[in-house]
Amino acid sequence: MINLSHADNQIHCVANFKDLISMPFQEEINAICWTRKLIGDFSEIVKKVALNGNIATLDQEELRELQLSDQGQLARDIILNDLKVLKAHGASPILNLIKCYERDDAYPFFPTDVYSFHVDRSPLPVDTFLCTYHGDSSEILPNSQAEQKVLVPEIRDELKKLYGGADEGFESFLNEYFFDLHYLAKPKARPISLGIGHLWKLAVDHPESQVLPCLHRAPKENTGQIRLLMIC
Repeated sequence: MINLSHADNQIHCVANFKDLISMPFQEEINAICWTRKLIGDFSEIVKKVALNGNIATLDQEELRELQLSDQGQLARDIILNDLKVLKAHGASPILNLIKCYERDDAYPFFPTDVYSFHVDRSPLPVDTFLCTYHGDSSEILPNSQAEQKVLVPEIRDELKKLYGGADEGFESFLNEYFFDLHYLAKPKARPISLGIGHLWKLAVDHPESQVLPCLHRAPKENTGQIRLLMIC
C-alpha cells in the first residue's frame, strides 16, 4: 500500500495500465500510481547480472537470455510486459541496475545530482514513468513542502557569485545549468516512498502542462541492495 497520509492530494491511484495512461493530471494531482503487488523473484535477476560499474543497462535480449528459476521467470515476464506496454504507448523505457549514482560535488552549496529533489523538464508534452522492482525506491515530495532552491536567498547569493555576469542573463544561466530544476525540502517535509512494484506516472515541466511538475529524487542507498529500476 502507498501511504497517502501526507501526500497533499497529489497522488491518484489506479488499478491497471489503461487507467494509468488515460488518467490526466489535474489540479493538485501530479503523480498517478498503478498500485501492484508483484509476484516472482526480482532479486534473482539482480544476482544473475554482473555489475562492473555503478550503473548498468539491461536490454531485453540480455534479460531473456538469463537462466532463471520459475520465480525468476515470473519476475522477468512482468518486466518484459511493462517494457512492451510502455513502448506501445510511445515511451522509451530502460531497465537499469544501480549500485549508486555519481554524486555532484562541483558546487558544494548546490548539488545537482539525482539525490536532490528535482523536476524533469521537456520541450514537448511527455510524462515520466518509473518502477522500482528491487532495492531502495524513489521518493516524491508534495510541492507545498519544498522551495525552489534558486529562490532561497543564501543559495541565490552564492549562485550570483558563481555567475558573475550581467543581471539580465542570470535567469538564463540558472536554466542552462539546470539549477532551477532543484528544490529544497522544508524543515517538516515528509517525502513519500514510491514503494516496490508500483508503476508510476509523474508530471513533467513542459509548455502544455496544466499542473505543477512532480518533485522526486533517487534514494540514498542505505540497504546495500542493488536497485532494479525501469524509467522513461
